[in-house]
Amino acid sequence: MFDDFSINESLSGIGNKLAEWLDTLIVNLPNFILAVLVFSFFILAAKYIGRLMNNILRRKVSQDSIRQITVKVLKTVIILLGFFIALGLLNLDKVLTSVLAGAGVVGLAIGLALQGTLNNTFSGVILSFLPEIQIGDWVETNGFAGEVVEINLRNIVIKETDNNYVVIPNSKIIEEPFKNFSRTPRSRVSLDCGVAYSSNLETVQNLTLETIEELFPQRGNEEVEFMYKEFGDSSINFMVRFWTDVSRNRDILIARNKAIMAVKKAFDNNGITIPFPIRTIDFSNNLSLNKGKEDTES
Repeated sequence: MFDDFSINESLSGIGNKLAEWLDTLIVNLPNFILAVLVFSFFILAAKYIGRLMNNILRRKVSQDSIRQITVKVLKTVIILLGFFIALGLLNLDKVLTSVLAGAGVVGLAIGLALQGTLNNTFSGVILSFLPEIQIGDWVETNGFAGEVVEINLRNIVIKETDNNYVVIPNSKIIEEPFKNFSRTPRSRVSLDCGVAYSSNLETVQNLTLETIEELFPQRGNEEVEFMYKEFGDSSINFMVRFWTDVSRNRDILIARNKAIMAVKKAFDNNGITIPFPIRTIDFSNNLSLNKGKEDTES
């Protein structure tokens, strides 16, 4: 009899609790529906506002990584704002506080576990807004050289001259120096050469300057520079420097190739020799093996 009474009392308590929950749900149902509608509205707003911002940035910003990062951050902020407003409509202020506290703890744990990944992510944000390196630039960094084809939140992708792609973590680009050929329209190219000791040095200098200036017209304050450097083993060596259009390393190689052919042709036409290393054997030593043998016999 006692057991039946306990069971009935328990069932009655459960029924009362369910009834209270149902009453609470009915009372708060308008707020719940409103919260769902508000949160859904913010999700849709984030989608369309992100699309609108992407179109605007596409006309204003040429770098894809900047557009991607800006749109993602904007959409995330809008969705989080809608989430917090929805919690406020449900009178879940304590839940909101707990969510923020839990997010801080989880964020700290994730930050400690993913230090390298987060370092690359923040480096990617910096690279995206860094004007010194952009998509399409020709750079040399970390022992690699090529065209920048992608900058994302994890790495930078470079296409080398052999048509292979190199993926470099963003943190490596930030921490290591890099050389960007595309940031300046013109660069100075150096060419080393040598002439025979019998050459007229003034003639060599004038002829070289005329040849390079004709092949590579200088602009503004630019000029072709010629300087003898040293007395080499078989030649007097000099260096000539000139300015030309350069946007990648290949342009330097092409300019140097043209300069070598033009200077060689000019030297050949004027009887100027570019010597190659020569080794001379001197037989003027008076010592003789026969002389030593004669001394022994006497």
